[in-house]
Amino acid sequence: MSVSRREFLTGCSAGIAAMAGGRVGNMVFAEDQSASGHASTLAGTDHVFVMVFLRGGMDGLSYVVPVGDQIYYERRAPQGANNWNSLAVQNTLDLNINNGGFGVSSGFGLHPQALGLHRLYQSGHAAFVHATGLNNDTRSHFDAMDFIERGALENKNAATGWLARHLQVVAPQSTLPTVAAGNAIPSSLLGSPLASSIASSNDYQIQGPWRYTDDDPTKNQMYTALKRMYTGDDTLNRGAKRLFQTVDAMSNALPALRTTWTSAMNPLTNLGGSFVDSLKLISQIIQAGELNLRVATVDLGGWDHHENQGVNGGQFFNLIGTLSDGLAAFYNEITAAGMQNRVTIAVMSEFGRRLGANLTLGTDHGHGGVMTVLGGKVNGGKLYGVWPGLADLDQSQDLRITTDYRAVLGEIVVNLLGNDKLGTVFPGLTEGEYLAQVRGLVSNPAAQPAIDYVPAALGTTSMYLPIARR
Repeated sequence: MSVSRREFLTGCSAGIAAMAGGRVGNMVFAEDQSASGHASTLAGTDHVFVMVFLRGGMDGLSYVVPVGDQIYYERRAPQGANNWNSLAVQNTLDLNINNGGFGVSSGFGLHPQALGLHRLYQSGHAAFVHATGLNNDTRSHFDAMDFIERGALENKNAATGWLARHLQVVAPQSTLPTVAAGNAIPSSLLGSPLASSIASSNDYQIQGPWRYTDDDPTKNQMYTALKRMYTGDDTLNRGAKRLFQTVDAMSNALPALRTTWTSAMNPLTNLGGSFVDSLKLISQIIQAGELNLRVATVDLGGWDHHENQGVNGGQFFNLIGTLSDGLAAFYNEITAAGMQNRVTIAVMSEFGRRLGANLTLGTDHGHGGVMTVLGGKVNGGKLYGVWPGLADLDQSQDLRITTDYRAVLGEIVVNLLGNDKLGTVFPGLTEGEYLAQVRGLVSNPAAQPAIDYVPAALGTTSMYLPIARR
């Protein structure tokens, strides 16, 4: 088939627009950091970090339940467990605290729908950090998410996200260092030219008019033409060639990617849904070693339960099952591949919910919540943090925060991801705040590095998009 110059330029314009529009995310023609002089002296590690964000404000008091605190039942079930407005979770799965500094010695249970996570906790591969979160008084979803994902307590308009800054410090030299599983890149990766949003492995290709494109890059006329256009060694050409290398690597890995998630060790192989599909994608990319994934993000929304939250059924009940089953399946899969010691998963929400139930059988925006951490290097089977109790509430209604979420993530960043520039990743985090909390959450055979708490000025990274006119 012959293609006229006008048709070719029209096709190129459509192809470039499609690339910029999200199929391969904002990695399109990203400037090479090492070539531009912004590479870090830190080597980083080959560890893979997966950030799971529960959007909507997850009720941590219904997730990791303080069953030993009578105040919980007085506020959640004022007339008894069978009362019409009871939100007190019953029949929880027992959790041994295994932490003398937690503040109490017994009386916590996991939601009964979280059986998969309970098994991982019991086997020492999962841990929970209670009464944790953002130490800012905001109860706004959007503000809280912005603060957390930009790694700040006050500046929700920071130009970059905390994961983007981490990646700029360690500057991983890999084919596909960062993936946001889904159709959007979260604010934690804001400003990173390495970030790429992928909804499924089948979608990672050049999109455009059907006359010029094909799933197989070797038969894709538009892709072949674009590849021939960028052969130089300047910034624009290096960025373009990096994009082509990534697409080629994904295409080469696709046959293997599509056959994973079928391990005989995985009892949840047939799970479906967007959250599980995102975890499947991340698992597949991790196992495709030539892609050298370092950071992945995935969202699970729907936690804003102002009405009909449910106890023995309903919204929260179902979402907890989705979360637990999906994470258990993911962990089973990477364990079957022998990669559990190279992967760590952290799960958090923008805030928790109020202790008391409202008049519409739900809970309103609160403060302290729960973080979950899983992985082969996690010292699991333990509740971390300090329990503040329910007698002294924040604003007389919310669980107080005793552990800064940045200290939890900082423990992973320093000890597993090889980045000791905590002041750059989390500006404003002090040595006292970091060292006072959750030490020992993850294992690090090396000596504790000297941590730099002073923010560094990182260079800007440019992206270039060519324009084809007709």
